[in-house]
Amino acid sequence: MAPRARIGWYSLVLVVAAACGPCGFQPEPGVKVVVPAMPTTLDWSHSDPTSWVNFPVMLATQKGLTSLGPDHAVRPGLAERWERESDAAGHDVYTFHLRPDVNWSDGSPVTARDFVFGWHRALRGRERGEMADLEGAEEVLALQERGAPAAEVQAALARVGVEALDARTLRVTLDRPRSYFLARLANVYPFFPAPSADLEGQSDEAVRDYFDRPRDGRPLAIGPYRVERWDRAGERVRLVYNPRTAFPPPLGPGETPAPVLTLMKSEIGPALYERGRVDFVFVDSAAALRGMRAADLKREPLLSTYFLAFNTERPPLDRPEVRRALARALDRDALLAGLLPAARTTNVLLPPELPAAATPEQAARLPRYEPERAKAELQGVKGLDRPLRLVVKAGDSFVPEEALAERIATQLARVGVQVVVDSRSDFSAEVARRTPQGPRAYDLQLRRLGADYAHPNTFFTLFEKQGNHQTGWETQGGGEPMQRFEQLLEAADGEADAGHARELYARAQEVLVGEQAVIVPLYHPDRYFRVRARLHGLDVDPFNFLALRALRLGPAEAPAAPAEGQGP
Repeated sequence: MAPRARIGWYSLVLVVAAACGPCGFQPEPGVKVVVPAMPTTLDWSHSDPTSWVNFPVMLATQKGLTSLGPDHAVRPGLAERWERESDAAGHDVYTFHLRPDVNWSDGSPVTARDFVFGWHRALRGRERGEMADLEGAEEVLALQERGAPAAEVQAALARVGVEALDARTLRVTLDRPRSYFLARLANVYPFFPAPSADLEGQSDEAVRDYFDRPRDGRPLAIGPYRVERWDRAGERVRLVYNPRTAFPPPLGPGETPAPVLTLMKSEIGPALYERGRVDFVFVDSAAALRGMRAADLKREPLLSTYFLAFNTERPPLDRPEVRRALARALDRDALLAGLLPAARTTNVLLPPELPAAATPEQAARLPRYEPERAKAELQGVKGLDRPLRLVVKAGDSFVPEEALAERIATQLARVGVQVVVDSRSDFSAEVARRTPQGPRAYDLQLRRLGADYAHPNTFFTLFEKQGNHQTGWETQGGGEPMQRFEQLLEAADGEADAGHARELYARAQEVLVGEQAVIVPLYHPDRYFRVRARLHGLDVDPFNFLALRALRLGPAEAPAAPAEGQGP
């Protein structure tokens, strides 16, 4: 190519690149936030099995009947009050009274009909199991499972326990008492209302288009933001402030709402932050955290627990006394020392901030660091002459998984137990893999459990018979310990007295962590992020989701688009 032609060609490339939004060169006004992944859907009723990536947008644009206070206690949300009673059949019946000042972003009122319509849609969506506590929901789920005709499913939906008594009164009947129900309404977005006036009578194709192609102020929103644009190719979601929201951010002197907010995915988020191109970025590298002293580094304690789990079907780990001894061999403070800026070590499953968490007296009954006792109990145990294989998820994370695994191996070596660390990119498949003899192939695994709602129930469901714990403990003692565990949970979930429920959950925790020692809790993780000082309320919530509802600009901020060519 001739030099003059090359110059012209390069100029053309630069012009195209400068105008290319998906390429990342086009300036974006307002606040820019780097997120780990883009939403898979904007349809909160139909949702998606990979729902965690959808939460930030759903929580910023929508709202539930209840909300959570700073102490994680249930407070009013879209409902200003409610009554709870039992009917003659023993069902829990809630009557919710909606706030009169709540409107959709087009100014139309949010009504009880929006909940009935939205919950019926959710019962036919991809996360319909979330609605299973409603009276009649199991019939709807079973009909869909066997491919029943649409008319039969529709008739069953009409019998589900959700009813609009009038425009502002919603009656909800549960299949059986559930103490966690109000907490779930605050966060689990299939329970959010749907704009029935926009969607009723529309074809499936029209409904998909409504959510997939935001335009003309749709999809409607209730929260402080609505989606203006969803750029899949450029991996960006643009949110704009909703002036009609009844839930504005709590403005202080000189503060204003952020008019425009762009969520974007980028592999070079930290570099963009350092160059001033974006305003918020997660710190998803525990290694990077160890050397970081940034003034804008923030930490959010999560309702989450990181734990070591045993393959209880594989000798010698099929004996609870061996598992308890291994639990006593681990010094949690030493395991975490120097790996993170701070670490909340623990020997209990439930985080202390969680309502109904274990008391210090209850925690004292669970295995804790006692190295001499552990060494004596493990002396001469048949089967420990072979190395135990510890499977851990490969890759960088805000949890220092591989470093923790190596330290666990070192600590167990001190009590005579050899451990080989197996770092796997196919972690989930590996812990589920079974040997030709039947039991799973691993010995030990490390994993994190995070709350979906602020209630003990959310931590225990993983370890029930149908849970994805992959420990095989349903086979222990002929199934009796797990049966007892599930009976305690069932009683606690249905208990109206908070004090009695707390004791029942503590007893269930003692079966799982103490008596059977299926898992060894290690610490309650925190999430770290960097955010500009001028942004107030841009945070991470205790459920590990980006929190946008309280976002506002500080008094020194003058919203303006970046100079041409300075966008990310």
